[in-house]
Amino acid sequence: MFRGQQGRGADSKPEREAAIATRTPSAAPESWRHRYQSKLRSLPQALALIRRGDHVFIGAGCGEPQALVRELTEAGSRLADTEVYHLLTLGTAPYTAPRFSETFRLNSFFIGADVRNDVAEGRADYTPVYLSEVPRLFRSGQLSIDTALIQLSPPDAHGYCSFGVAVDITKPAAEAARCRIAQINPSMPRTLGDCFIHVDELDAIVEFEEPLLEWRPPALDETALEVGRQAAKLVGHGACLQIGIGHIPPAILQFLHDRKDLGIHTEMLTADVIELVDAGVITNSRKTLHRDKIVASFCLGGPEMLAFVDNNPQCEFHPSDYTNDPYVIGQNDKMVAVNSALEIDLTGQVCSDSLGYSFYSGIGGQVDFVRGASRSRGGRPVICLSSVAPDGSSTIVPVLSEGAGVVTSRGSVHYIVTEYGIAYLHGKSIRERAMALIQIAHPEHRTELLDHAKERRYVFLDQQTPVSARYPDELERFKGLPDGGQVTIRPLRPTDEPLIRDLFYDASEQSLYQRYMNTKTTLPRSERQGVVNVDYCSTMSLAAFDDAHNKLVALAEWSLNPSTNLAEVALLVRDDWQRRGVGTILLDYMIELAMQRGIRGFTAEILATNRLMLHLFQQCSQPVRTHLSEGCYSVVVEFDPQELQRQVAIAAEWLKKHPVIPCDLPGMTPGDDSR
Repeated sequence: MFRGQQGRGADSKPEREAAIATRTPSAAPESWRHRYQSKLRSLPQALALIRRGDHVFIGAGCGEPQALVRELTEAGSRLADTEVYHLLTLGTAPYTAPRFSETFRLNSFFIGADVRNDVAEGRADYTPVYLSEVPRLFRSGQLSIDTALIQLSPPDAHGYCSFGVAVDITKPAAEAARCRIAQINPSMPRTLGDCFIHVDELDAIVEFEEPLLEWRPPALDETALEVGRQAAKLVGHGACLQIGIGHIPPAILQFLHDRKDLGIHTEMLTADVIELVDAGVITNSRKTLHRDKIVASFCLGGPEMLAFVDNNPQCEFHPSDYTNDPYVIGQNDKMVAVNSALEIDLTGQVCSDSLGYSFYSGIGGQVDFVRGASRSRGGRPVICLSSVAPDGSSTIVPVLSEGAGVVTSRGSVHYIVTEYGIAYLHGKSIRERAMALIQIAHPEHRTELLDHAKERRYVFLDQQTPVSARYPDELERFKGLPDGGQVTIRPLRPTDEPLIRDLFYDASEQSLYQRYMNTKTTLPRSERQGVVNVDYCSTMSLAAFDDAHNKLVALAEWSLNPSTNLAEVALLVRDDWQRRGVGTILLDYMIELAMQRGIRGFTAEILATNRLMLHLFQQCSQPVRTHLSEGCYSVVVEFDPQELQRQVAIAAEWLKKHPVIPCDLPGMTPGDDSR
């Protein structure tokens, strides 16, 4: 029977030295059992090895040795000036109570909810440091550990105990400590990997069985789910994932059930991955490092998580200086690291550990994985956040709050995701960054953010505010061409203005003359803004992209005349992409989208010499009327009434399930974009 025992041992240096002396192993393979028995102590006897002024490390997360922590607090009456180190605690931290102010002083590497007030009120310390570098602090002696309080699985046949669900910085701390006190708990799963310690390396053993602390993720609200849906677009087949802590990053897992052969290399492993493993989505078969293995540093969860990792050869646990080493992370191809933030400024600086002067969480492994994913071939570092804080204020801000710290610098940031879309910042100018972030900010805050950006000369003074509440990513399509090529069709965003410029200046004089029906040599920024800043209802700009070369190859636009409910349409195709079927794909899709918005038809003005465009309209799926006057054809495409009615019904049904696109056109119900 594993249980705590009564009685209190002596606080003496000889006893401590005698305990440490028993670490020397014997050559006899079975002799460890005798030494194990000799190290058994009651809780008071084990904790008596801690001296006044010691630096004490406590295992973290679900691996916190609760019985040892309780006894440490009980022993407080004989201790003084004891510094306590830990990572993230899930239970209570009784040693931070005001009555222990002269006895214990907490120094945390990551601030959990249980000690947040203690840090804020000055009763505890916070050390900001990359998680990958904490073990080095222990091993170098910069942060010396006198005693490590750890929780382990029972020893195996060879005398090795597993650190179980908390390898992270716990194993390095135990290895660096002068005295190691272990709670042996049969409830601790035996995880595999670089996560073992032999009983000969322990100084005192307390057998005490109790349930491990559990961690339950917060419920996912609509905003978190939409952020997760957006972020999931950055995860392709065969990607390797790291999911950071917080209520938003795990939401991405809800939208990956159609992916194939995903892998996991992460610091924190949660039960969310089990469903994807069982579904065959996470196979780790395409990993370029530790193929076929889930690699983690610690795990948080409940009984389901514990059962999954127990003696599971699919899972490998390693200390944080390995799992979080950017060099190691970068060896995983297609590494997608998903982490969270509290706020981000218009230049791309990310704050994720503090609210102004108040420290909220910690640096943790965010920067480790951002840097690692950026080194990965095909890697994508992703930062997720809701567009607004709980009080309704914008999380995308002109400048970070006074006192807020930069965790991920503007030079390291790549993808920022909110419920309103994805902003790609890496290699972008301050102007491009500001516009990309304003576009994914909450619509109620965009005008104010743009005003601040103009005041600081981040953007052009005549820059227009994005007119659409949300970019309609559901309209994106991948289309095959008759010659075997492929293009991506999607609506344009305000940040696509440089692409419009390149398309215009790459076009021949003849193509420009046929498109604009005059000799046009420049496309001013004011006109380019009008092309990309559309509401996706009364105005639409739809583009075709050559993904292989990241080029915009064709553009189709419409502008609605409300008095006739007809939209004027125009197209421009790069010269080297003409006669490949791109124009046909764009026009057909424009017709479909216009019908869904209740538009009655299209009009166009086409030069009589523009045979390709005339042929394009003549071959479209709807009835076409033309009238020639002074070398120019007036074209009217009136949509089939029955097909129009059917498409409007399709759109209305879609909007019932996805009320996100505001539209006041005939046949369309206005969408609720408040989320």
